[in-house]
Amino acid sequence: MAIFTPMTNSPKIHHVDYAVVGSGIAGLRAAIELSAAGNVLVLAKSHLSDSATAWAQGGIAVALSDEDEIGLHEQDTINAGDGLCRPEAVTLLVEEGPKYISQLIEWGTEFDRAGTKLAFTREAAHSRSRILHAQGDSTGREISRALLARAHAIPHLHLRAHAFTTELITERGRVSGLRFIDETDGTLHELHANAVLLATGGVGQIYRETTNPEVATGDGMAIAYDAGAVLSDMEFMQFHPTALAIQGAPRFLLSEALRGEGGVLRNIGLERFMKKYHEAQELAPRDIVARAIVSEMQRTQSTHVYLDMTKKSEEFLKKRFPRIYETCLSHGLDLASDLAPVCPAAHYLMGGVKTDLKGHTSLAGLYAAGETAATGVHGANRLASNSLLEGLVFGAIAGQAMMKDAPAGKRTGQALLGGPAPLPDGSTGAQKDAVKDGVAAKNGATAKNGPGRAPAVVCALLTKIREVMWQDASIMRGGKELAGAIKQLEAIEPPKSDKSGRGGHELRNLHTLALVMTRTALAREESRGSHYRSDFPFRNDEDFAKHSALQKGKDVRFEP
Repeated sequence: MAIFTPMTNSPKIHHVDYAVVGSGIAGLRAAIELSAAGNVLVLAKSHLSDSATAWAQGGIAVALSDEDEIGLHEQDTINAGDGLCRPEAVTLLVEEGPKYISQLIEWGTEFDRAGTKLAFTREAAHSRSRILHAQGDSTGREISRALLARAHAIPHLHLRAHAFTTELITERGRVSGLRFIDETDGTLHELHANAVLLATGGVGQIYRETTNPEVATGDGMAIAYDAGAVLSDMEFMQFHPTALAIQGAPRFLLSEALRGEGGVLRNIGLERFMKKYHEAQELAPRDIVARAIVSEMQRTQSTHVYLDMTKKSEEFLKKRFPRIYETCLSHGLDLASDLAPVCPAAHYLMGGVKTDLKGHTSLAGLYAAGETAATGVHGANRLASNSLLEGLVFGAIAGQAMMKDAPAGKRTGQALLGGPAPLPDGSTGAQKDAVKDGVAAKNGATAKNGPGRAPAVVCALLTKIREVMWQDASIMRGGKELAGAIKQLEAIEPPKSDKSGRGGHELRNLHTLALVMTRTALAREESRGSHYRSDFPFRNDEDFAKHSALQKGKDVRFEP
């Protein structure tokens, strides 16, 4: 594939009212909100539809069914968060959720229905059936489709694919823009804006085993950290219990909804084992299920356990989980008759760039939303299917805050020019993105040039980081192992030259965040939610019912 290097050291300079980095649910929802007040440019490092949102299978949680209550959703979320949720953030999520879901439906999102009513299912740790889904197991893809369609219809909302953001621009303590590389031709660009929103998703690619797409390299968190922003709760990585464990195949996520529909877990000896670990068995919180699976794998000296869906008919599975069923079939597994080998894999980061309830970070002019942000809504362990809802709700709220905070009289686009400001490539409409996608695909600059498609030295160092994180800082951690991981990571020196392209930038971002994650994990001397310390196996509210915080060049601290 082609690896582009900048053709010139002089970046092209551009101005917009608002810049949004990331085209998942949080970024798109914020951009749509912002379009009411000026010109907005959304940057995506790969295709616009290549985000964790589009990969989301299970669904989106919301208290809309006749049997449900907002208060129950709130309590379930707090219970799952294991004593670390920010109550005011949870209240905002569950109370605002129904309004924004209804709006999604108005905008054309087609959730599955039972007759004329919305169809809800149940997932682990939910006390009610409150999970909306679309096309069975393609919920995120449907939401992404609807939001992109809405965004494309707004003249002064521009979307640019294959634009990799490398750093933030700060002036007098305020974020005033960013720099990015256009991967279709290697040109450098400098974008100035009244406000910047980071919505780049998670950092699953930091681990050897992950369900995340290749684009999940924590770019937003890393560039915010480099600019001086506070990162919070970075030790809390959620590991999904059931990723497809077939040698040579990607760790395709087998949705928690499978267990919600009656799937059971069996060890290598075909024994059902979850009763030994939790009274809710297969529907226990994710961290408990993941650790139970690891314990069974260690006890039986195996590399996987099995997910058993054979009590369900082929007809049911094809209708309810069409994408999962077909993917398994492509690997020679018929879920209606075969046991699916599964193992845990890194899935979702509860931490990120610390924000308040309106998306403000610790840096003026910089906002964050979705998995990139740490609002405290998930606490130490995210409740299943709350992530899409968080991106939707807090994306909209961050957009509202950015408009309210914008300096009066400083808009550079729609408000002053009376029409759409030019895109960096000279075009004026969102529809131009389709052309750019085509050019990028022709040149080989697609989503597949992420981790692992860079120069050999970058690939080797990335493999090392992912192996260290998986072995010493994953589902079960110990102080000795974490200290060793930090030492190994500190010995790694990613290449500083920009000639390594996007892969080199992603490597540096992952290296930065690996050190942040291991340092905060070592500092938290307790076990809570997704963070399990073998040397401190109990929760310690007296010392650690607090959120970790880390800034570049400073020590880890814990704060309320």
